[in-house]
Amino acid sequence: MEKNEQSVQKSFEVLCQITRAQHFAWREAVASCCSESIPQDVVIEMWRITGQQTAQSYLKHMDKTSASASLPEQVARSIVWSSRSMGEDAAFEEDKDGVAMVRHSGCPWYDWHQRLGLLSEDQPGCDAWFGAIVEEINQARGSQLKFETVSSLPEGDSSCLRRFWVAQ
Repeated sequence: MEKNEQSVQKSFEVLCQITRAQHFAWREAVASCCSESIPQDVVIEMWRITGQQTAQSYLKHMDKTSASASLPEQVARSIVWSSRSMGEDAAFEEDKDGVAMVRHSGCPWYDWHQRLGLLSEDQPGCDAWFGAIVEEINQARGSQLKFETVSSLPEGDSSCLRRFWVAQ
């Protein structure tokens, strides 16, 4: 990598960390200003809305004919791409039945939640995000895409693993 590319890469990594820091500052502001609100509920709603917006972006790039890849594979690969773009250690996997999976072996969001004593918000926030993506795609495509969390870092597992499939 050339010096300029290294500089751009480093700047992007710093920007991603600033974005995460801003999220947790926002969460702290909600907790201090809105005592009648439960911060975790607001956080979950933020991730749900973010998932809806993410799905709209994914839909623009998906093959509507599914000629190149199944819907679960397209969604899983989209998630892996965006996760890697944000500095997460994500990988696509597929089982023998064509179920697409996303494995996160490392995640800066998990690290932040752990450091701040907010692990109880990590998996529910991710699940709200994944759930909203699936719901939005199903509405747009008339599909029956499903997902489940099989394992998670906050539960003490070695990775977060999510399965995606189309219900029959």
